[in-house]
Amino acid sequence: MPDKERASSLLFQAERKLCSIHEHVEKIGIKNENADDYIEYSYDILMCLVRAKMFSEGYHSSGHGAHEAEVAYARLIGLNEQEVAFLDGIRYFRNGILYYGKSVDEEYAKKVIQFLEKMYQTLKK
Repeated sequence: MPDKERASSLLFQAERKLCSIHEHVEKIGIKNENADDYIEYSYDILMCLVRAKMFSEGYHSSGHGAHEAEVAYARLIGLNEQEVAFLDGIRYFRNGILYYGKSVDEEYAKKVIQFLEKMYQTLKK
């Protein structure tokens, strides 16, 4: 059963977080020192959008493998194979940052933010 209210809430959160990224990039910029933060935030926004689509269509994921399922679902809502692979890469690096203490550099963060800007409109529809 579709959950339009939850989908709407996730879209609101995605918009709010995107505005926050724009503000941070404008004021602080993208540096090696904050690149990890942008990866985590960008991934959160993209997943809010994918989850919103899932809830609006009556689906949800949970438990082990939920993030992989959500990334795979992006294929069904308009992302091509290259875009899904890039999104899965963000998931991989975000997990490395959160769970294994890895870091990314500012060049990768810039690519992720460009990807976020491009995908935001696609996923928000």
